[in-house]
Amino acid sequence: MAMKIKKGDQVIVITGRDKGKTGEVIQAMPKESKVLVRGINLVKRHTKPTQENAGGIVSKEKPIHVSNVALIDPKSGKATRVGIKLDKGQKVRIAKKSGEVIAEVGRTK
Repeated sequence: MAMKIKKGDQVIVITGRDKGKTGEVIQAMPKESKVLVRGINLVKRHTKPTQENAGGIVSKEKPIHVSNVALIDPKSGKATRVGIKLDKGQKVRIAKKSGEVIAEVGRTK
């Protein structure tokens, strides 16, 4: 089944260590049902120095399961579910709480 949360969406974490935090989806991984959210689920990694990188302890984002995040409603700013409906022959994603259109589904030109 396709994920309803896409790259570039503003999401809020609804459960877990970062509950209540918001961020933008950097990458969506539909096969694993996970998303990478900027500033969420940060972990420390020890890295060896390379020619480009000085090394040391680096903070980076780890993927979070898509069931632990919810889209932010553009009208109210609260968590909402995502629905899909036809609008003038085009599929569009809508926020279930307000009915506000989020984005068109499918290819963007």
